[in-house]
Amino acid sequence: MTEVLLLDVDGVRPDASREDAGLDSLAVVELSMVLSQRHGIEITDDELLELDTVAEIVALMEQRTAGV
Repeated sequence: MTEVLLLDVDGVRPDASREDAGLDSLAVVELSMVLSQRHGIEITDDELLELDTVAEIVALMEQRTAGV
């Protein structure tokens, strides 16, 4: 995620908020597309915007991956 979205590695921690991790609304849209195209994980940008922390995003990714 940090390489594709060009995020600061130090900012991407489980307890970091989306904003602290550098995930503004444009980055969230890009993350949604990357997850779908590269990893087959379908999570909409609206779903990602509802989540508060990096840990919540990872949990949803794991949940969707388990369902594949």
